[in-house]
Amino acid sequence: MAIEPDPHLAMVRPVTPRSPEGCEECLRLGSPWVHLRLCLTCGHVGCCDSSPLKHARAHAYADQHPIVEPLEPGETWRWCYAHEAMA
Repeated sequence: MAIEPDPHLAMVRPVTPRSPEGCEECLRLGSPWVHLRLCLTCGHVGCCDSSPLKHARAHAYADQHPIVEPLEPGETWRWCYAHEAMA
C-alpha cells in the first residue's frame, strides 16, 4: 500500500524566520525554550513540545499552519501537527 503525501504540504511556502534569535513568544515573555520550530507557511518561530509553553504547536492550531521544520543546524525533517506525523 502506497503512503499518501500529507495534504498540508500544499501550504508550504518559501519562508524566512521572522525571529531567528528565538521563539517569538518566549522572547516577549522572558521564558526559556528547548528547541525551535519554523512554520513553513508564514515563518513564525516557536518553541518545541519539549519547551514549557509549546508555542510552535499553539501557532499551528491558532493560525491553521500545521507544517514545521526544526530551526536547528543539521536537522532536515518536517512535522505536521494536524496529523501528528512526519510530513
